[in-house]
Amino acid sequence: MRLIYCGYAGMNQIFRFFSFNSHHYSPETIEKSDSYQHNLVTITHLRQPPNLLFSKTMKPHSVAQPSSSLINTSTTATWLNFFFFIIIVFSQTPALANKGKLVITGSSTMAPLVSEIGKRFETVHPGTRIDVQTGGSSRGIADAVNGMADIGMVSRALKPQEDALHGATIAHDGITMILHQDNPVHKLTNEQIKAMYSGAITNWKTVGGMNAPITVVNKAAGRSTLELFLQYFSLSTRQIHAHVIIGDNEQGIKTVAGNPHAIGYVSIGTARYDATHGVPIRLLPLHDIPATLETVQDGTFPLSRPLTLVTRQQPTGLAQSFIEFSRSPAVHDLIFKQYFVPLP
Repeated sequence: MRLIYCGYAGMNQIFRFFSFNSHHYSPETIEKSDSYQHNLVTITHLRQPPNLLFSKTMKPHSVAQPSSSLINTSTTATWLNFFFFIIIVFSQTPALANKGKLVITGSSTMAPLVSEIGKRFETVHPGTRIDVQTGGSSRGIADAVNGMADIGMVSRALKPQEDALHGATIAHDGITMILHQDNPVHKLTNEQIKAMYSGAITNWKTVGGMNAPITVVNKAAGRSTLELFLQYFSLSTRQIHAHVIIGDNEQGIKTVAGNPHAIGYVSIGTARYDATHGVPIRLLPLHDIPATLETVQDGTFPLSRPLTLVTRQQPTGLAQSFIEFSRSPAVHDLIFKQYFVPLP
């Protein structure tokens, strides 16, 4: 919506014009601009009626008062016309909510994708700005609840105690175990992975690997990847014996890529993307099911999750537009490029 400011004096003159001089209203006063795609109606010219002209006897800055004969039954109709005009201007003008800034915080898994969606959204909606910040899914929830963010990013389904929030899935992902590509181990059972993270197995030789100590890489608290990992392997935080604590997925991948004896778990999408771009890591299967887009899409991969945008209330305005855009086919190519699975 475009707002036209004409000052107090100008607005006063417009009100007087519509109130007392309806017979001076003509088609010249309104112009529909074809160049504006929403047919914005703008006031371009007001023919000044004689009774509003300054006379030689008037004091500066004073305005002649209309005679009582001009205040007649047409005044009510004129005011109605004026308010109908205002309604038309506001109803045919783009909403203010479609221009502005959105702050989106949370999941590091989702942040790269949402950033790319944000760039495209800004192109489609000039004048908007999408600010994406990471910090984990717990931050996304907290910021959405506290009003610190317009939208939170949560790389899991909402919990029953979070049912007051409004969630919208934009894609699907999985969680995969990763090793250095030079590690000779190509498969681990769930029991072996659980034993490694609980400290029962400490050497790769035990699982058919080299004679070297295992470096266990774990996620920091507040990450949904950690929550889902613990849930899937029936572990508690106190049972974990980690050597390295990492935050986002890229930190985990860099740690494993730089240590042939390390094991970690990260987003399938992030791991697939890095592995195809030369990062020396290997994605392990779970229950003999490979960690791929196809197995996430068909639901056979055992550790999958939705990628969710959340708001404190039913989204409206710019937030609603962004969420709908993020769920549309217009961004499927961006989702595939990040090695996630788009909505059907």
